[in-house]
Amino acid sequence: MTTASAVDRAVVGEFTPERTRWILEKACRRSGFDATGVELIRHHTNAVYRLVSEPIVVKIDRPSDGSAALDVVALVRWLRARDVPVVPLADAVQPLEIDGCAVTFWRYLPQRREIVAADLAEPLSRLHRLHHRPAQWLPTNHLADTFARIGYAIDANTILPPSDRRLLRAERNRLAAQRDTISFPLPEGLIHGDAHHRNTLWNNASDRGVLCDWESVAIGRPEWDLVTIEVHCRRFAHEPAEYDTFCHAYGFDIRDWPGYRWLRDLRELRMITTNAYKSTPGSASAREVLRRIEGLRSGSYTTWTIL
Repeated sequence: MTTASAVDRAVVGEFTPERTRWILEKACRRSGFDATGVELIRHHTNAVYRLVSEPIVVKIDRPSDGSAALDVVALVRWLRARDVPVVPLADAVQPLEIDGCAVTFWRYLPQRREIVAADLAEPLSRLHRLHHRPAQWLPTNHLADTFARIGYAIDANTILPPSDRRLLRAERNRLAAQRDTISFPLPEGLIHGDAHHRNTLWNNASDRGVLCDWESVAIGRPEWDLVTIEVHCRRFAHEPAEYDTFCHAYGFDIRDWPGYRWLRDLRELRMITTNAYKSTPGSASAREVLRRIEGLRSGSYTTWTIL
């Protein structure tokens, strides 16, 4: 028979479905939820499960890397009080911390149609135009953190050969050398940090898109959120008119800004290196990362497969 201590040892380490399922069951027991027949929705940056016993989604974040902890629950409550469209929290004492991972509970929103870029326009507009900042701690050095995280991901991943690491470091250095020449037209403020289709849901009750997944929230440049959507629309082969419609609804087209190409290249480099860090050798995601790097090396434009 497997002892509790043996189970504990088995789940500590890699961020795997086996580990997060154990965390999920423990979190549900603590909170009085039934985890029987739970459905895994996604397991990449974080783990997302849906309970079948009631309309609740359980989200398990990767273990903290030692940086200051962000209280997503407090942030979401603050945003909802200011009518920023966000996914509503479930009624539970949260967040929980289990095995070094933050666990949160959310209301399940059935999705009756695909999210399009324009669905993000109102939520991001409301977020970017907030005149006040939450009292809780938030990262404030977003661009500096971005360069630091890119450098760490290049060094710490397990899938890249030396030639690819050299190429990515050269690209990082090129962009870093230009950073002080970039002038941002929009005022600094609260940004989502990873705004795209998969981090947005449709709320049938309010008949609008709502933002989710706040791990990358920061005080930073709204242009980062806007270029993130542009990269997703272009690289993942959405119709060109989709981003045009978003720009019209939001009121600003990032492509008309002189710093667009620089920020676009930085955002794409962050996506490449982050996915390299999260990928395991020989996996489908590793092959996709290597294909993206080859496109960067050759200077040829390619569409990407979303990870």
